[in-house]
Amino acid sequence: MRHLSYKTKFAKKETHQADWHIVDVAGITVGRACSKIASVLRGKHKPTYTPHMDAGDYVIVINADKVTFSGNKWEDKKYITYSGYPGGQKSRSAKEMLEKAPERIVEKAVKGMLPKNKLGRKMYKKLFVYTGTEHPHTAQKPNELKVGKE
Repeated sequence: MRHLSYKTKFAKKETHQADWHIVDVAGITVGRACSKIASVLRGKHKPTYTPHMDAGDYVIVINADKVTFSGNKWEDKKYITYSGYPGGQKSRSAKEMLEKAPERIVEKAVKGMLPKNKLGRKMYKKLFVYTGTEHPHTAQKPNELKVGKE
C-alpha cells in the first residue's frame, strides 16, 4: 500500500509579494470597513496566509473624515488615553475625534483588530490613512478594494 504525503506550503519572505490596495471609506461604517482592512493587512485574503508570518498587503485608506457610525456612537463612543500619572486620563467622544484627528478613528479601529505582538505592530505599519482623496502613493499603482456597501 502506497502512502501519499502532502506537504503544506508556508509563505516565506523570499516568495511573498505584497500588493497595494486603496480603500474609499466615505459613507461606510467604521467597524465593517476596518475588519476588512485588518484582514487584508494580515493576508487572510490570500491562499498563502500563514499565521506566524506577515503575508499581508499594504492598504491606503482615503476619505477617513467621511466614515460613519451607527446609532448614537458619535456622542456615546469614547476614546480614552491615559498618561500614567494621577489625573492623566483624558477622553474624547467620536465627534470630537472626527474634528481633531479623523485618521485616528480608522487607525485605532484597525489596530485593535490586529494581533497584539511584534507581528501585529509590523502589519500596522503597512496601513496609510488620509483625509480627502489625495495620497502620495500613486507610484505603487494600488488596486481598488471594495468594502462595506457592495
